[in-house]
Amino acid sequence: MSLNSTPRSDRIHIGIFGKRNAGKSSIINAITGQSLAIVSAVKGTTTDPVYKAMELLPLGPVMIIDTPGLDDIGELGKKRTEKAYDVLNKTDIALLVADGTQGVSKEDNDIISAFEERKLPYIVIMNKCDEAEDRYTVKKGMWVSAKTGEGIYELKEAIAKLVPSEDMTLRIIGDKLEPNDTVVLVIPIDKAAPKGRLILPQQQTIRDILEAGAAALVTRDTELKATLENMAKPPKMVITDSQAFGYVKTVVPESVPLTSFSILFARYKGDIQGAIEAVRAIEGLDDGDKVLIAEGCTHHRQCDDIGTVKIPRWLKAHIDKDITYEFCSGTGFPKELTQYKAVIHCGGCMLNEKEMKHRIAMCKQQGVPITNYGIFIAYTQGILERSIEIFPELKAAWR
Repeated sequence: MSLNSTPRSDRIHIGIFGKRNAGKSSIINAITGQSLAIVSAVKGTTTDPVYKAMELLPLGPVMIIDTPGLDDIGELGKKRTEKAYDVLNKTDIALLVADGTQGVSKEDNDIISAFEERKLPYIVIMNKCDEAEDRYTVKKGMWVSAKTGEGIYELKEAIAKLVPSEDMTLRIIGDKLEPNDTVVLVIPIDKAAPKGRLILPQQQTIRDILEAGAAALVTRDTELKATLENMAKPPKMVITDSQAFGYVKTVVPESVPLTSFSILFARYKGDIQGAIEAVRAIEGLDDGDKVLIAEGCTHHRQCDDIGTVKIPRWLKAHIDKDITYEFCSGTGFPKELTQYKAVIHCGGCMLNEKEMKHRIAMCKQQGVPITNYGIFIAYTQGILERSIEIFPELKAAWR
């Protein structure tokens, strides 16, 4: 992936909902000007959420999510409908497609209530206006025809105006830098590193540093000592892969701020203050307690995988208890969490902010402390206070 492309997790997620054959896929094709979605007269063609990253003018880079029909039937249909509702957890803008010849149904009204409960900006798209006898008024509604193209331009303009009002420009670290600062990034290259590329949080952090007018100096942990010695003046800060904290803390002078990519992502799209407060929960764990280790992506597990091997090993070394571990990855985050005494989650680079914060909210609602990989590792390595000193506003959360 190039440094100037927009990652899926940073795109505005537009969820498209509606009953079977309301014209969801036709609307997607109409607003994108491409045949992205399969259109069929057979009900239930879309059986799973389908994701498509694209540019949607005048909005910019977006992730379009086509969902199964809200009126699907049978046990399998019920599961498909549940998947459609699950998409709300990552949706920034919701579009409901209704068949204008049939009106707004109970299923349509139910999901509108879900939009409003979650305070999602939304539009009710009354499709098939070319066939409807009457264009009656619908709350937040627009009449269009995917077939003839009528109203599609106006629909795209209306979608662009629904960009969420919260700050969509939160920086990873750039807000803590000045032009011409130098930041040293420590990126170990070992058997777990992806062949021929950097992982997403590393790429995004480099890009954010460059956009701040600062310089990013990238080195492996094995060359870090020599790199620092060869610098004319100390760097503004050092950012490391969390797994290398144990060694890196012995090399970086105490006078130089030190943090990790994962900790930065806890701030970027999570709840870093809550994660700092929650990490202390591991001190109360006892034999037989259950801990969930969660990741937002799916990947091939290495023999010394961070989630399934290293974190359990570090926790065992820290509290010496026989903990029962469960693991989840990708979209498979459990809905019932009360069985766990704690959740340790990755930085969430592959999840959009909406979904990451939804997972955090689920844990809080069920009274389960949730912390972050980087914060957990820094805590067990005894350097958490140092690793967050670049964020003075977090001192109260730690102390």
